[in-house]
Amino acid sequence: MAFKTDIEIAREAKKKPIMEIGAKLGIPAEHLLPYGHDKAKVSQEFIKSLAGKPDGKLILVTAINPTPAGEGKTTTTVGLGDGLNRIGKKAVICIREASLGPNFGMKGGAAGGGMAQVVPMEEMNLHFTGDFHAITSAHNLLAAMIDNHIYWGNELGIDERRVVWRRVMDMNDRALRDIVVSLGGVSNGFPRQTGFDITVASEVMAILCLANDLEDLQKRLGDIVVAYTRDKKPIYCRDLKADGAMTVLLKDAMQPNLVQTLENNPAFVHGGPFANIAHGCNSVIATKTALKLGEYVVTEAGFGADLGAEKFFDIKCRKAGLKPAAAVIVATVRAMKMNGGVAKADLGTENVEAVKKGCPNLGRHIANVKSFGVPVVVAINHFYSDTDAEIAAVKAYVAEQGAEAVLCKHWAQGSAGIEDLARAVVKLAESGASTFAPLYPDEMGLFQKIETIAKRIYHADEVLADKSIRDQLKAWEAAGYGHLPICMAKTQYSFSTDPNLRGAPTGHSVPVREVRLSAGAGFIVVICGEIMTMPGLPKVPSAEVIRLNEQGQVEGLF
Repeated sequence: MAFKTDIEIAREAKKKPIMEIGAKLGIPAEHLLPYGHDKAKVSQEFIKSLAGKPDGKLILVTAINPTPAGEGKTTTTVGLGDGLNRIGKKAVICIREASLGPNFGMKGGAAGGGMAQVVPMEEMNLHFTGDFHAITSAHNLLAAMIDNHIYWGNELGIDERRVVWRRVMDMNDRALRDIVVSLGGVSNGFPRQTGFDITVASEVMAILCLANDLEDLQKRLGDIVVAYTRDKKPIYCRDLKADGAMTVLLKDAMQPNLVQTLENNPAFVHGGPFANIAHGCNSVIATKTALKLGEYVVTEAGFGADLGAEKFFDIKCRKAGLKPAAAVIVATVRAMKMNGGVAKADLGTENVEAVKKGCPNLGRHIANVKSFGVPVVVAINHFYSDTDAEIAAVKAYVAEQGAEAVLCKHWAQGSAGIEDLARAVVKLAESGASTFAPLYPDEMGLFQKIETIAKRIYHADEVLADKSIRDQLKAWEAAGYGHLPICMAKTQYSFSTDPNLRGAPTGHSVPVREVRLSAGAGFIVVICGEIMTMPGLPKVPSAEVIRLNEQGQVEGLF
């Protein structure tokens, strides 16, 4: 069967002027700062005026572990927002911005798909409103000021061996993971080893996504630990007097971006930390603003529930005081078959036994999300090759887990294909069944927090960490950082740290390679297994097929 590509569908969208989309939410035109005709930023002044309004209900969309078969979490997030509006609820969608790294690498865009997309799709997957560029510039300004301070006499006594602030860029480039800077003699400074991370792993990105306003943003930027002295005293961003200039660079980026779905429903697209190496959620300011403006807010957390949902609950909700009313776990029949051992080339053939064999991955995610006290419904994202018997097998399995699975056809039909899920979500949210609580208390020790996540969410037997890592965690506790939550960085493809170990593995270990303090963002990053904070491009990157056609239109984005 021949289907239109996402970009072809997006190009045919009947978009409304962004002022009309804002009017739907009661945002006056003077508080929308337009970027062209179809996207705008919402003013800080208007956001502050909403403080006394009641909050709507927050719905999290998460998923099973991603597979090459595809799951469609963002597509389902967009579809569900459209579906809720279709059944008469005032719903707002909140998703993240797309990184150029995966867009030109392997994953592709992040605006949904089929008839459940946010538009303008091309701009969203490219430069959009410049937020990522602002974050990259602010981050690298701080890096430049560190080396400049050392060059001009090093009044703060920074130990060049203990500079922990790396540089960033919004592109996959493995050649920059480990580098030496300041070569070339006296005029270029003092050589030292450092490296680049991708912008979405930047602490500045995390800070922008967790800050409540510009004042909070500058305070958090000032709290960043950039280096240590020879006697291991921390050097903060504010010691270098960089926080003010960084805030200036981020003042516009801090304002949420308003766009629309194909069905002209409002969507905030703001912030973009990855969930495998960062906390994986859109900005707190966008989510809180949406909650003041809508009856329902549908948001997503990156990758599978073991990463994105755990961080949404334990980091974003904990820090922002959010209480989700319900969660949707997205799964596909194809992914169940792949978890059941079927090769990608054979996914189009009916195989009910493989579906059943792969379902434990879904089952573990259901149990994990429920363990946070949040009621769950499963969305079966429909593919044309799915058979009735395979769909029935998934529904039966989910019923055994004490939840409901709903077949969704939003990719092909838009909101008309997801009404059943919308009604199921409303029923769960309005039942008041959510008793949300984070997985661990603030006062638990840092290593115990890591073990709690590894054992209760990943079902690992143990966490492996060298004495140097354990000592570092203890030192941070002694310095007053013991109350911080944990941000696990590990492969998204498995509950384990082995990307090839599918299903619901048990009896595995979680090796911790490195820990990083994000004092401004307010969490500890724990890097596990072989995960990289600067990805590389695949053998055949998507960039090879992205081009302008004879009409000057973008081709190859998806």
